[in-house]
Amino acid sequence: MSNIAKTFEKLKKQKNKALVPYIMAGDPELAITEALVPELAKAGADIIELGVPFSDPLADGPTIQRAAERALRHRVSLANVIAMVKRLRSGGCTVPIVLMTYYNPVLKYGEKRFVKDAVSAGVDGVIVPDLPPEEAGVLKQAAEKAGLDTIFLLAPTSTAERIALVGGVTSGFIYYVSLTGVTGARKALAEGLATSVKKIKKTTDKPVCVGFGVSTPEQAAEVAGFADGVIVGSALVNVIEQHVGKKGLVKEAATFVSVLKKAIS
Repeated sequence: MSNIAKTFEKLKKQKNKALVPYIMAGDPELAITEALVPELAKAGADIIELGVPFSDPLADGPTIQRAAERALRHRVSLANVIAMVKRLRSGGCTVPIVLMTYYNPVLKYGEKRFVKDAVSAGVDGVIVPDLPPEEAGVLKQAAEKAGLDTIFLLAPTSTAERIALVGGVTSGFIYYVSLTGVTGARKALAEGLATSVKKIKKTTDKPVCVGFGVSTPEQAAEVAGFADGVIVGSALVNVIEQHVGKKGLVKEAATFVSVLKKAIS
């Protein structure tokens, strides 16, 4: 059983839900991310999603695009992020870590080499939003052998056939994109979200985590009422952006995560 699976099993026994905060690795610099990860874990993060900065994102809205630009100014790469995870593990950080990257950096790195290095460093899972299951054979096969969870996405537009496919091949959890469009904080959750998640859960025993647009403690609590986990990205990245260059950045981000965790507990 993977660390991610163990986390969901533990939370299920506690009748609790997973909080999965997303931050961009290297925003505003890698040293701050390295300091931030353990603090987010202490604040209640059950799994941490680390974005890998990329110049041509497919799914990221303006907030996360700006975060990637800040990281890229420091030339943060996939290799840098993997090395940082290794340092975090050496320092005693045990929270499950998922990398969210795009296929281009993985392809350039080498899919099998990426899996080997990521697992060796202590990465628990990977999300590649522009790599559909039908084209993920090399990565999926290497990941299965190495024990790296490969997490695929579903969306409001996903058909019954697609739901069945993703439910069968994903490991760790299913990432449900709550709306059609890119990432970004929203004032309200998408209509019919609970119904869509319940539909997915009827077809699979894999945990379902909801992301894209979950922005406030109230929204997180609502999502936790029907999903297995809540992913909060842009709202947290906004907090980081507002405190770039200030001493309180790590504390403010951790405080926001703590408030979110309390809301879903």
